[in-house]
Amino acid sequence: MKYLLLGYTPAADWDAATADTPSEEALAAFAAYQEFERELTATGEFVGSEGLGHPAVSTTVRRTADGVVATDGPFAELKEVLASFAVIDVASRERAVEIVSRIVETLGEPIEIRPIMGEDFAA
Repeated sequence: MKYLLLGYTPAADWDAATADTPSEEALAAFAAYQEFERELTATGEFVGSEGLGHPAVSTTVRRTADGVVATDGPFAELKEVLASFAVIDVASRERAVEIVSRIVETLGEPIEIRPIMGEDFAA
């Protein structure tokens, strides 16, 4: 079963991590995450992962009474922002939780786990 892992970070930490010179904490977090990627690649459970652009450069598209409108910026002002995503392909939800628990324990930031709907999706 494939799961989408949504990584959130406090907005202030996001700004610090994407600065011209990331902090040592940010560099350590990047290195730790890369180690998890290597491990999951070796087990065949890693599908892909990407960091996302800063929320300030996002576009939100909404349906309004006047039609569909695209506006600059995120959907809402948030204290935590979506910073990255990964896709894993594991045997069970329990395995996804096990993997994500280790990442959260190491990095300290929340990760949302969502099943990806497909042929083997069971709500």
